[in-house]
Amino acid sequence: MQPYFFLSYAHTPRFGAGGPDPDMWVERLFRDLCGHVMALTDLPAGAEAGFMDREIRSGEGWSERLGAALATCRVFVPLFSPRYFASEMCGKEWFAFAHRAIQHGAASNERAEAIVPALWVPVPPSQLPGPAERLQFNHNTFGERYVTDGLYGLIKLRGYAEQYERAVYELARRIVRVAETVRLDPVRPMDYRVVPSAFGPSGSVGGAGGGPARTLHVTVAAGSRHDLPDGRSPEYYGESALDWNPYHPVSQRPIAYVAEDVIKNLNYQTTMSSFDDEAGHFDSKQPPTRPEILIVDRWVVEDEHRRQRLAAFDQESRPWINVVVPWNRYDHQSRAKEAELARRLEETLPVKMGQGRAACRAAANGVANMETLGQILPQVVEAAAQQFLRHAQVYLPAGNTHTERPRLLGPMGMSEPPAPPAAPFPPDAYDAYDAHIDGNDSNDTDRGDADDSES
Repeated sequence: MQPYFFLSYAHTPRFGAGGPDPDMWVERLFRDLCGHVMALTDLPAGAEAGFMDREIRSGEGWSERLGAALATCRVFVPLFSPRYFASEMCGKEWFAFAHRAIQHGAASNERAEAIVPALWVPVPPSQLPGPAERLQFNHNTFGERYVTDGLYGLIKLRGYAEQYERAVYELARRIVRVAETVRLDPVRPMDYRVVPSAFGPSGSVGGAGGGPARTLHVTVAAGSRHDLPDGRSPEYYGESALDWNPYHPVSQRPIAYVAEDVIKNLNYQTTMSSFDDEAGHFDSKQPPTRPEILIVDRWVVEDEHRRQRLAAFDQESRPWINVVVPWNRYDHQSRAKEAELARRLEETLPVKMGQGRAACRAAANGVANMETLGQILPQVVEAAAQQFLRHAQVYLPAGNTHTERPRLLGPMGMSEPPAPPAAPFPPDAYDAYDAHIDGNDSNDTDRGDADDSES
């Protein structure tokens, strides 16, 4: 049965064995919300008004029931707190639900916002990650004391019972209003093993907990409706490369803007441009300023000028730029020329088509549909981000030309032998990250289309 709303919260650890469960206050809030939702709707007796994860703790895998609830619930209710945005599991839950809204927006070309946040503990705006900061939500309508103390303060402090009841009732009303206004279609549950956190990697710059935002650039190499090769239908194109919509008619939005939504849901700020407008931008002699994704239409190899520019781009070493090639096999013109266009693109971009992790190679060799794009693009983005960290220029603190590592004194007051200077980016740290992400995919050399489950 599909839950009406999903309550997402960060589990609070107990203060010692046998101590009281601090999450009992969240359970009380959940019961109160369920009661109000049942009273405000015509849900039948026995219906699942809400879903709350009572069992899974941080660091453990999702259960099938958790994944199914995120794939079918109508409203997502995150309980904001500093602990919430530091939780990888909460970030995964947010990403999985928000991606449903992205898919809905792509299919309908309408924004669908079905996230209703609640303040468990107030969080300063400066500490909110991008996906939370971008929510258009006015907490003041739930009461002044709610804004200053959050639901945890109202439920714990004596004398605030009336303010608590008002806040919970208003929250339930907002949940019902959003559920009745926004209708997200159920989707296939996501595989938790590859679901990223919407708050960014824990401890990263611009990751969970706020801080300087991470940035990423998206470039699209495609034609416009005015310069297509003979026989190519203009229905997939617009006035510029950024208007290219390879998954038409299933998708109503250009691929650049769908990709932008997915990347923003990974706690990035994005910029976009056309490959035609990027003359001189790709200069391997300059250190990178951000990771980048190049989205390529295979049909561009029919334009000799663009093909030569892509070939020149491939000869320069830019591992922080990953290539994604959307490919719609329900586009009859593309399917008829698939083998020829794929061969020519591989001859044009031999380095990019074969570099990186299995996810990067699969993305470069053809992403068959919108669902697969949502699964593979986060992996490609994070691979580009790691390469960016490896190759970005390192800046020493102002005024320092050399920093000597501190030495520990031995028990007799004598210093130990000095340790060698630390590398700016320890190689083993990246090896560990790659091993964690890739698992055993180093032996995966398939070069076919990524997950063509719909063909």
